[in-house]
Amino acid sequence: MDQLSTFIALLERHTGADGSHESALPGVTLIRASAPTLPMPVIYEPTLCLVGQGIKQASVGTTAYRYDPEHYLIASVELPVMGWVVAASAEAPYLCLQLDLDMQTLSELALRHPTPVGRAPATGLALNRTSDELLGAAIRLLRLLDTPGDIDALAPLTLREMLYRLLQGPSGSLLRHMARADSRLNQIARAIVWIKTHFREACRIEQAAERAGMGRSSFHQHFKAITTMSPLEYRTRLRLQEARRLMVSDALDAANAGFSVGYESPSQFSRDYARVFGLPPAKDAARLRAG
Repeated sequence: MDQLSTFIALLERHTGADGSHESALPGVTLIRASAPTLPMPVIYEPTLCLVGQGIKQASVGTTAYRYDPEHYLIASVELPVMGWVVAASAEAPYLCLQLDLDMQTLSELALRHPTPVGRAPATGLALNRTSDELLGAAIRLLRLLDTPGDIDALAPLTLREMLYRLLQGPSGSLLRHMARADSRLNQIARAIVWIKTHFREACRIEQAAERAGMGRSSFHQHFKAITTMSPLEYRTRLRLQEARRLMVSDALDAANAGFSVGYESPSQFSRDYARVFGLPPAKDAARLRAG
């Protein structure tokens, strides 16, 4: 059995049903889907997505990223994206290993194994070809689920190897910028954390620039380069995604959902919502609940 077939078999064995499955491995989630899914808004946190089977697409602004068994995806900052499975079936379900990037280990490895740091990444998402070495480490990691007693002793070593393989591969420059406290990527990441905490409030975006330690003009330039959105557009996306969740999961009406995420004008909320999701809030929520 080749490496990819082994990886698929392990993912199938340890998912079983469709959905996201938190595993006993630290920071590892296993994902399965037996059919294509609708585009849904989701926040991608700093993570690695390693696909065994099927295809998924993530869209940020007008840029689309398709990742599959030959290409892994890395999110370097927290980004609101539209994500959906585009290729999956009952016979060949979409299968993915999602790994939260441990910044402490990443920073330590970057210091212990220095290489020249290339240019700053163009955006907060990156696609690169999956190497045999990375896939082999992922297989060894998943095999620990068959021997749970070994996880505490061996999982940290294998997770460390996966981060090392990423650092030494085509994602190395991106990850080294993530690990550097003084990099533009790290500065924008700090601002994003602040915006996520305060997105419901009528705060000036200049306060986020202050958290990043950057001037207004430079902050806007670098923020848009990494996220493909202006800081205000980013905050709007967070508000709309949370409002959508409240309407679908908590059955709030559109007016109360908009108000709870920081909108003072129901008409402005409806306009922004329809522009992003394609339907007025109430109609979109009803469609999602029915589905």
